[in-house]
Amino acid sequence: MLKNKFVLLSPIIVLAVVLIFGLTLAPSVKPTPKDLPVAFVNEDEGVDIPNQGILNMGDKMADMIEEKTPKESPVKWVAVDSEEEVKRGLDNQEYYAALVIPKDFSAKQASLQTPKPSSPEVHIFINQGMNTMASTAAGQMLNSVVDTINQQVRTQLVEGLEKQGGTLTTTQASMLVSPITKTVTNINEVGTNSMNGNAPVSLFQPLWMASIAGSVILFLTVNKLPTASRKEAVAVRFIQVLAGIVLALVAGFGLTWIVDVLGVDIPNFIDMALFLTLAFFSFFLMISAVLSWLGMRGIPLFVLILFFGAPLLAMAPEFMSPFYRNWVYSWLPMRFMVEGLRELMFFGKGLSWNTPTTVLVSIGAVSLVVLGASSFKPSKEKDAVSQVKI
Repeated sequence: MLKNKFVLLSPIIVLAVVLIFGLTLAPSVKPTPKDLPVAFVNEDEGVDIPNQGILNMGDKMADMIEEKTPKESPVKWVAVDSEEEVKRGLDNQEYYAALVIPKDFSAKQASLQTPKPSSPEVHIFINQGMNTMASTAAGQMLNSVVDTINQQVRTQLVEGLEKQGGTLTTTQASMLVSPITKTVTNINEVGTNSMNGNAPVSLFQPLWMASIAGSVILFLTVNKLPTASRKEAVAVRFIQVLAGIVLALVAGFGLTWIVDVLGVDIPNFIDMALFLTLAFFSFFLMISAVLSWLGMRGIPLFVLILFFGAPLLAMAPEFMSPFYRNWVYSWLPMRFMVEGLRELMFFGKGLSWNTPTTVLVSIGAVSLVVLGASSFKPSKEKDAVSQVKI
């Protein structure tokens, strides 16, 4: 055994495997958000206070947020003109959350020092369906911002009431505890039966493994078929693609049926099944194209994509390091499957010609061309015969 080169190399091989697969854990170690897009809407119309002029607390809040936001902030504030516009942005997955200052904010703020106070209110919108981890983090930050502003407003109210020298009514005293109230609304909710919002990511692994298995089985089957001419080779590839369509339908509708039986909320069974069918067929063509040129040596590539991709798909891009975001995540083909499933499951959008669908179709089309081109490469048997004749 000591003379066997594989035994001597086994420690190096094991170390290499540990290092490679250990790197897949890197994105999950202390993920820190950076530049999470959060919308800020200031619709405050202000209030005219005698001898003081126009008071606009919304503008003051905007200045306060800008001043206290550090350069290396986890939040990237985006100014939006109206609440209707910000809701459209939330539906289009442009923001993880939003803070809205209503029109009567200053008027209610000024009433806090009157015998009939009315508590000013802010609205917080959490875009749950976009990414559970990121939207939760953005929501916590917005709650912290409102709490900080509450403390400052409470201090200002106490100082103002002291200067007036008046007594507090019961209503005024109760409002001093939390002068500003906040209404938190979840937009594009993930619901209770969505694997905590991770259903799109959870569906990736079985579909990806099924596409690898289907591609390998058909590749091994096709390779055993004798082809006497280019025409026959093309015909074999055509049959391989047709078989892939059958496998895609089985996988797409089968996986949708399984998750439906398990109790996962599926807004539209047919739309989701057809989208998963498209995703499987796209992955099948891509894997088959690589196998047709590299043979079984191409399988480790897709296994590595699985292990490197799985942790990243569950994270928002803003939680990743620049390396993983630009050089790993941006090249993952399965992220378009996850994005498409999010739109179907959480954003109320049906199957359409959107970005995820377009990219998956493009991947499949390019892979189909590469797979078809493999029919024209010289076979090993013909090369061997030609060498013998020479």
